[in-house]
Amino acid sequence: MLVELGLVEQRYAAVREVLEGASVTDVARRNGVARQTVHEWLRKYATGGMAALVDRSSKPLSCAHQMPPVVEARIVELRRAHPGWGPRTLLHELARDGVDPLPGRSSVHRALLRHGLIEPGRRRRRRSDYKRWERSRSMALWQMDVVGRIFLADGTQLSAVTGVDDHSRFCVCARLVARATARPVCDALAWAMRAHGVPEQILTDNGKVFTARFGPGPGPVLFDRICVDNGIRHLLTAPYSPTTTGKVERFHKTMRAEWVRPNDWRHDSIVEAQASLDTWVDHYNTVRPHQSLGMASPVERFTLNRGGSDEVIDEGDDQSEPVVPTAPTVRHAGVTRWVDQRGNITLARFRYRVGATFAGECVEVVCHNGLVDIIHAGVVVATHAQRQQRGERPVKPGRQSRANARVRPATTGLTVTRLADRNGAISFAGTNYRAGRSWARASIDVTIVARSVQLSKDGKVIRVHPIRHDRAKELGAFSTPKGRPRRDRPA
Repeated sequence: MLVELGLVEQRYAAVREVLEGASVTDVARRNGVARQTVHEWLRKYATGGMAALVDRSSKPLSCAHQMPPVVEARIVELRRAHPGWGPRTLLHELARDGVDPLPGRSSVHRALLRHGLIEPGRRRRRRSDYKRWERSRSMALWQMDVVGRIFLADGTQLSAVTGVDDHSRFCVCARLVARATARPVCDALAWAMRAHGVPEQILTDNGKVFTARFGPGPGPVLFDRICVDNGIRHLLTAPYSPTTTGKVERFHKTMRAEWVRPNDWRHDSIVEAQASLDTWVDHYNTVRPHQSLGMASPVERFTLNRGGSDEVIDEGDDQSEPVVPTAPTVRHAGVTRWVDQRGNITLARFRYRVGATFAGECVEVVCHNGLVDIIHAGVVVATHAQRQQRGERPVKPGRQSRANARVRPATTGLTVTRLADRNGAISFAGTNYRAGRSWARASIDVTIVARSVQLSKDGKVIRVHPIRHDRAKELGAFSTPKGRPRRDRPA
């Protein structure tokens, strides 16, 4: 009769055989184990009897470097109070609380995972893939942008005009507006300059409130005018390059995690929401540690090496109050002109040189103190002494209407004809350029003028776009001057 013995009984039988005089080698061979295993069974039996032959867990009874439960509870408490804080910020707060020894960053990350406070996921891109840069001192560059989807209790959607100092990450502007149009955005810029001074440069994206680079109208927008009047160089990012303004975009992520989400739908008015936002911004600038600054607060770096000017000039209308009451604003009237293919403009029957680089571009001309300043995209590109005929008074140009400024003779050059679709757009070199719905199904002349694409009809310019197509495809586009021939469908 066969009897199946348990694991402990087999080990006990092997130990008895050895104790009764059998050799360890023979017992190990019969049980299919090593001699060292039989010796281990003998030691366990000698110290604990038959109960010691039971398998036990190899997990140690204690771990010297394991995070204490009190520290883990403190990490969970800090994370729930500040949902936007990551492992590095939490470790900084633990150090300020006097926790010793500090756990590792990965240990904090695993603790957050255990409590369901973060979701596991892989980083989409490595940090080494990004090119990091910053100005060497404060007030050298501001990054500005607009963030939306901020809601009041009644469902009203607001936007925030934000600005961050590039060197110190100090928030210089965080103003809530009902609509992010030109005037509210420029009012927020003026407020920031009154509070912190005038920076040397401002970096923005290509939004229509910041620039007329891709807009339908000619001439600089109000934001560019304020920059020119205050001596600020306005920098623009390349299209579809959000990482260029990465500091203000990262500020948006922090603001949405720490202020927008906890306070969304809670405020009854924009005044109440602005007061709450000001409180959070003050905490962000003066108390909250910043990882890129070595866990220092932004205000420490902002006041360490501060440059810029304190005099502000605002492009206000007649009904608005001047920004600086003690210093009246000076505004010079200007006109818009189109640069011809030779790089010249005409003003009061005189030609002024701009440069062939700006051929086909729209510029603004400002006359003051006997000088003619030519401005392109908010930057003075040329300055000439104002010329006038004998017996004439100095020319004081007034602002032209947009329609009159856009209607001008087309610049000559290599031209092809394209048929606009029902939306008023034509296709050239594999890229769509919009002429307008009023030109739907019409034949449009396309001309390459310097770095722009000129759309014209009957010798009059309709619209000018910056080149967005692949220049290598122009040869194929010009080889079909009337467009691709239509194929007649068989009857």
